[in-house]
Amino acid sequence: MLALSQPAQPQTANRRLAVQAIGLNKRYGTGTSTFLALDDVSIDITENEFFTLLGPSGCGKTTLLRLIAGFSFPTEGQILLHGKDIAPLPPFKRPINTVFQNYALFTHMSVAENIGFGLKMLGWTKPLIAERVAEMLKLVRMESLADRRTSEISGGQQQRVALARALAPQPQVLLLDEPLSALDYKLRKEMQVELKRLQTETGITFIFVTHDQEEALAMSDRIAVMNRGRVLQVGRPKEIYNAPVDRFVADFIGESNILHGRLAGPAGADGHRVDITGTVITAYSSAAITDAGSVQVLIRPEHVDVLDAPSADSIPAVIEDEVFVGTDTRLQLRLNDGSIFTARLTNSPEREKVRAPGTQVWLRIHGHSARLLGGEYVEHR
Repeated sequence: MLALSQPAQPQTANRRLAVQAIGLNKRYGTGTSTFLALDDVSIDITENEFFTLLGPSGCGKTTLLRLIAGFSFPTEGQILLHGKDIAPLPPFKRPINTVFQNYALFTHMSVAENIGFGLKMLGWTKPLIAERVAEMLKLVRMESLADRRTSEISGGQQQRVALARALAPQPQVLLLDEPLSALDYKLRKEMQVELKRLQTETGITFIFVTHDQEEALAMSDRIAVMNRGRVLQVGRPKEIYNAPVDRFVADFIGESNILHGRLAGPAGADGHRVDITGTVITAYSSAAITDAGSVQVLIRPEHVDVLDAPSADSIPAVIEDEVFVGTDTRLQLRLNDGSIFTARLTNSPEREKVRAPGTQVWLRIHGHSARLLGGEYVEHR
């Protein structure tokens, strides 16, 4: 692990806070053309955390990253770094570095020269720069390419150089603005592992921006899901995936089936009883549900068994299509109310059954996996 010199940290609820956004608003334009890019955003990010800002294009995640970096300033609110307000400070006075989508490398320089360039601008001596560059080359496993120009290396290697250059001055926080978006699928998967390794080995707080849900789930300690300038939910990947707070989060994170149901009596100790197309199942909610009318029920595609005969609490369905996708087989099914349901079944040598379109089947929901989102059913578009 790299030896980093860090200031004393404030403690809140036994957590060491690195970055805090408090009541951030960011408006662009004036008068009737004003656009609210961030709407009362507050987030606590702990030291040594891999924290991801996740959401669709235009949700405000990059705006928030730019405010933390100092490339833009908030209209209202505070940004604290280890308890000190840095919102008024320009980027070069913040112990924060950024890795951009396009890496912004100097193609006429070697790998080593790119890594040492920022240190030279900071006034480091040549011996210290050489020592630090050697450390960074070892960290990103590029010692053999030190003298190669960055125009002569692959996209994944260029990203490693950009990371090494950003980590070289030992920033307290590293910001990453969709740095994997330009890579192909296989290389992106490899770099996800590499990024998490670098964060763990350096102990630096990483704040990562992406619109890729799978990427966020794979790497993050915690995720903030954003939409329309607001933070909708913050939690660990499993919490976000298994217990989304509303329909947007449920629909945005992974594949989802969101069904129209009605409460079938008061809640019991084992959860809420919900009528889904004539079948009553048990659904769970982390919040109180008071609406006695229509509700929304989240069921993930992998949380069902597809049966050839009915069983207790099973939902009847008809197969519309079956698609083999390697590790899984995905079934498109139609329920009695006409809604479409997706089931995902893990393939194995023992599972060879193929069901033709039009086959009647029944869906058995895995225990404790149906989540009640509550509220009026509104079609998501």
